[in-house]
Amino acid sequence: MSVDEILLRSRFNPLKYVLCYDVFNTGFNGWMTLMPNFTEYPDFDVPKTLVNKDQWPPVMLSSATYRYPGTHGAMSGTFSLKLSTRPVANPYTEKPAEGSMGHAIKRLSFLRPESRFLQIECWFSYTAEQDKVDGGDRPQPGLHENSIRDFGMGFDTQNRGNRFFTGMRYLNAVDGKMMQKWQYIHSTEGVTDKEWAYGLEGDWCKKGVDHWWFGRRYPNGDHDGYKDLPDGHQKLIYNETDCKLNWQYMRMKVDTLDRHYVEFQCQDRIWDMRNIKIDTVDPYRRIDNLINPVFWVSTDANRRVFLYVDSVVVSQE
Repeated sequence: MSVDEILLRSRFNPLKYVLCYDVFNTGFNGWMTLMPNFTEYPDFDVPKTLVNKDQWPPVMLSSATYRYPGTHGAMSGTFSLKLSTRPVANPYTEKPAEGSMGHAIKRLSFLRPESRFLQIECWFSYTAEQDKVDGGDRPQPGLHENSIRDFGMGFDTQNRGNRFFTGMRYLNAVDGKMMQKWQYIHSTEGVTDKEWAYGLEGDWCKKGVDHWWFGRRYPNGDHDGYKDLPDGHQKLIYNETDCKLNWQYMRMKVDTLDRHYVEFQCQDRIWDMRNIKIDTVDPYRRIDNLINPVFWVSTDANRRVFLYVDSVVVSQE
């Protein structure tokens, strides 16, 4: 058995068929920035929308270099996949500021017609930029933990006549107030397409699609695109300085046949989600049998924040 096979089976819990095992020390492995759709007449403009996505920073391979320790490296080897934001943020209840989010996506398709379960798992770490020390009226004014709004992973999927989004986000902070809880993708009943698109009539995106940047947000951390995971409060490892990375594990399993969540795990905690249905929308043209795994991160302050992903496994059975 090779070292890669040993690591796959000891650090992950894949389903029967492994679609991809991406260790970013070997390259991008097909992950790229989630870009706008440059499709409109006459100059390949983007469709009408209030959310400008052309400022989302590109994903990169990073050795996680910091001023004091130098190169941190990855969990395996030197490089991990790094998602970043620009140092801009709107209040939580407003639409995302241009550049306040970073995304990575890999574009796949279903392989076996009998497959029912779909799973994504990874090792990750997150931190904020040490750009300046905040005012001294708070503990550890250079830590910036509350500058990270959220991060997460999920799927944009279409099969058997429906498009549906599944995913978990860690809501870390809302306007500087720590939340530290998990939420799952599920859009609120009764929301109109116009409300989903921040009041714009005729946005190309429909309610239930692209929860990362659409859907109304509320001062307490609620969101028209997410629901709180029951007993979902969890304090993750955010070490004593922004240059100390701890690699942490998370995994999500969904049922693509009966359209419900199955299980979520982060570190050594496991949540049974079999009673949570997945909401669906009408299919889009030309993307039948779509499996698009996605990662994202967003900032809660005018400071860059980062999500590092060491390795990812997508599997089916």
